[in-house]
Amino acid sequence: MKTVGIVLAGGSGRRMGTAVEKQYLPIKGYPVLYYSLAAMQESFLDEIILVAGADRIEYCREEIVERYHFTKVTKIVAGGAERYDSVANALAAIDVADYVFIHDGARPCLTAEILSRGLACVKEMGACVAAVRSKDTVKIVEVDGKISYTPNRESVWIIQTPQVFAFDLIREAHEKMKMVDKTGITDDAMVVEKMLGAPVYVFEGDYKNIKITTAEDLTTAEEYLNLFA
Repeated sequence: MKTVGIVLAGGSGRRMGTAVEKQYLPIKGYPVLYYSLAAMQESFLDEIILVAGADRIEYCREEIVERYHFTKVTKIVAGGAERYDSVANALAAIDVADYVFIHDGARPCLTAEILSRGLACVKEMGACVAAVRSKDTVKIVEVDGKISYTPNRESVWIIQTPQVFAFDLIREAHEKMKMVDKTGITDDAMVVEKMLGAPVYVFEGDYKNIKITTAEDLTTAEEYLNLFA
């Protein structure tokens, strides 16, 4: 069995409002990206493909991969215009794999437990995503602001990463997506759902597995990482 991690680090961080992309901002003396790579380096994963902006590839190689001795990172590939383009580039760089773990480099609180639960789920189901139950009531709202309906909170989950797939499944889905309209596709689960009509299942993520989007998230992530220390 061969497992490969894909870490996406090509985001611009516009909402962060900083000149430096969010995945390279420091937390506890290390760049945000360091933490997800470290979690994968220390895990059962056999290989890691890192996706970065074309102008950041050398920086990632020298200042992150080599500096912190991430020996499982075998390739750094350029990202694309959209998330699905970046994932497609990473998939094309994989020669052989059984399972692929796709993770946002801006989620630094990845843990060994999350990865293990993802492996157990994908072995059984073939396609699954980390998620947590919504703690809040969710409203579906129309364009004019009118509430359309309120879904049962028990069935509402907040989707995270990693999103984990059998390699042949996710590769086939991305091949088919090259020939269709990609409007509205925001994550890897949607690629599988829309292109193949295949079911995707959730496994338990972690409420601390947040994505860095705003400056406040950096402070929160630091507090969470202190708990892991």
